[in-house]
Amino acid sequence: MPLLPARHYESEPTRFIRELLQRKPQLMDDMRKGRAIFWDKRPSDLKEERTMDEGQLPQKGYEYYYL
Repeated sequence: MPLLPARHYESEPTRFIRELLQRKPQLMDDMRKGRAIFWDKRPSDLKEERTMDEGQLPQKGYEYYYL
């Protein structure tokens, strides 16, 4: 008979995160604010970034490989 994991087993990292979120409930809001700075962009920001990307010069291939 194969060994099955215990149903009520909780790993140390999972327990640590759960206890941390219980002690600091504002942590999730802080994480969302931090994510919004770099990742959650409004469509206008993406349009501006796309315009800036179009102005870039084409990049050469691998610099150390000579044909």
